[in-house]
Amino acid sequence: MLNRILDHLEEWLIAFLIGVATLVIFVAVVHRFLSGVPVIQDYALKLDVSWAQELCTYMFVWMAKFGAAYGVRHGTHVGVDVLVRKLPKDKAKWLILFGLFSGALFTSVIGTLGAGFVWENGFHYALYHALGIPTDVPEGPTSPDLEVHTWIVYSCVPLGSYLMCFRFLQVCWTFIRTGEALHADHGHVEGIEDDVAAVGSVKTAEEAAKGDRA
Repeated sequence: MLNRILDHLEEWLIAFLIGVATLVIFVAVVHRFLSGVPVIQDYALKLDVSWAQELCTYMFVWMAKFGAAYGVRHGTHVGVDVLVRKLPKDKAKWLILFGLFSGALFTSVIGTLGAGFVWENGFHYALYHALGIPTDVPEGPTSPDLEVHTWIVYSCVPLGSYLMCFRFLQVCWTFIRTGEALHADHGHVEGIEDDVAAVGSVKTAEEAAKGDRA
């Protein structure tokens, strides 16, 4: 149940970030175009959208971190599996497990380093301030255009990395139980096989009908 909720939250967050980033970029491009139109440029220049580029940059970074975790869950990351295919199945599984555990170790290290960076970048002040604990630690820097606390922006590093670590361990556990590792076919297009099968059945029926007439 919890895993299903986490899956939906992951998908909804990625979809939300993609949608909002696309909308913001569209608005910024239209604004730049209208700023050069003599009739309405005075009105367009009154609108400040200088924050759009910074916001989109942050959203794409968040999208990349959580999209990487999504990729691990669905096996869509590109990997070099030449050696794995050459080895016998009983030996290849140990190499696959080594790769999965290495991915989990790497992402956990990045998540821990990122958590430390976020803590020192102002999260400690925000936490103490929210709990009413007096402290003399600095508040932390803010972003140039949006003027949001940078620890909020950088929190995607520990959150996304720990989620990715969890996905590696999840895939590893599935592989241990079933012996099957997730691997996406990058040449596969959903629906193509169904269309080809439908066309083939229609042609077979037509050929059969022509044979009966003959």
